[in-house]
Amino acid sequence: MKKIIITGGAGFIGSHVVRRMVTTYPDYEIINLDKLTYAGNLENLKDIEDKANYRFIKGDIVDADFIDRLFEEEKPDGIIHLAAESHVDRSISDPSAFVMTNVIGTVNLLNAARNNWEGAYDQHRFYHVSTDEVYGALGAEGLFTEETSYDPHSPYSASKASSDHFVRAYGDTYGLNIVISNCSNNYGSHHFPEKLIPLAINNIKHNQPIPIYGKGENVRDWLWVEDHARAIDLIYHKAAGGSTYNIGGHNEWTNIDLIHLLCEIMDRKLNRPQGSSAELITYVTDRAGHDLRYAIDSSKLQKDLGWTPSITFEEGLEKTVDWFLENGEWLENVTSGQYLEYYKQQYKD
Repeated sequence: MKKIIITGGAGFIGSHVVRRMVTTYPDYEIINLDKLTYAGNLENLKDIEDKANYRFIKGDIVDADFIDRLFEEEKPDGIIHLAAESHVDRSISDPSAFVMTNVIGTVNLLNAARNNWEGAYDQHRFYHVSTDEVYGALGAEGLFTEETSYDPHSPYSASKASSDHFVRAYGDTYGLNIVISNCSNNYGSHHFPEKLIPLAINNIKHNQPIPIYGKGENVRDWLWVEDHARAIDLIYHKAAGGSTYNIGGHNEWTNIDLIHLLCEIMDRKLNRPQGSSAELITYVTDRAGHDLRYAIDSSKLQKDLGWTPSITFEEGLEKTVDWFLENGEWLENVTSGQYLEYYKQQYKD
């Protein structure tokens, strides 16, 4: 039985990857390693928590001694590394936390993999999941490719760029079997409501202002999280060692156009007069260093591994809204912080 550790598996993207791997590969043992910070929520995995091939371990990747012991005890065949501080606004107010988790934490995992897999690197795999923000910003034209030079603009993207470089360096220097993917903005179920789409859904539901940075002209390429999990599955199993893949949804939207579409959907779902939710839109001072446009070229992934997005953004947004409206208790627990108190008691350090 193969054993894979998925770091950050209680988070938004990580929980979808854990669920996919647990249900798709019953002959694998999947270990979910998560610190359970504010963004980690085991309620995301209630539907699979009793599966025989799933286990949860609470731990911090910044703790090198813990990571070394974990590798020695568990002897994993592979790592899918998603654990990261990921909110740009938080990185601006506290860059050091992003350096510790995203850089030092990644290096700790690499060191443990190097030491425990030595002599059999080809039989193991270290998969590092990263972001398109490492590439910086685009103008009105063009797409990020795997050959685009790195040009990070925020402490968050700088920390992820650094971790990407360390992963590649360990592949080149020590021969670790590494792969990296850089994804565009994800959306879907279980998304922590500090990010744009779930924040707007929650605020519309409660008739609260929808904050939009600047004029709302920033462009993002939106990737349905379940399509991302499927891509991660393919890359982990099929990609050549040392390779990099960009994963994008082929869905470019300005923030303001996205929010107007979301308002229309919410008005319809909540039986409100069309246009009423749009009245909640509130323009706020733009974020420092706010990149204008991101857009991903996923043609390499399509050509090599046959991956393409399965749904349009409009279809995915409908599914996302339906999930949040049908799971009001989950949303209430997250926004109130109640889930944190429960897991603090259940998983005491």
